[in-house]
Amino acid sequence: MNKLKINELADRLKQQRIGKGVREVARDVGISAATLSRVENGKIPDLETFGKICSYLGDDPSIYLGLPSSYSSQPKAQVHFKKEAAIEQKCALALSEMIMLAQQALLNEDQL
Repeated sequence: MNKLKINELADRLKQQRIGKGVREVARDVGISAATLSRVENGKIPDLETFGKICSYLGDDPSIYLGLPSSYSSQPKAQVHFKKEAAIEQKCALALSEMIMLAQQALLNEDQL
């Protein structure tokens, strides 16, 4: 699985925010200023926040997920782990890799 490009997301947000305050941009995105600041500092956002940020930036989420753009137009499996029920990062990465492999297998079946 390709590496997440969270630092690129952080850089893109900072670039887009030039001349604007954190609170103003956070309001435009639909998230808190604290959350925006955390993402700008390289923290991984939750799925909902990630979607809002990509929409605000007008960017295809696949750019930051290390996936080819064609994935964005295909049906996709999605999973979101609630903060209260957090699992270890190692386990979450293994689960996400398994989901992506299953999705790729389904896409390969459709091409036969």
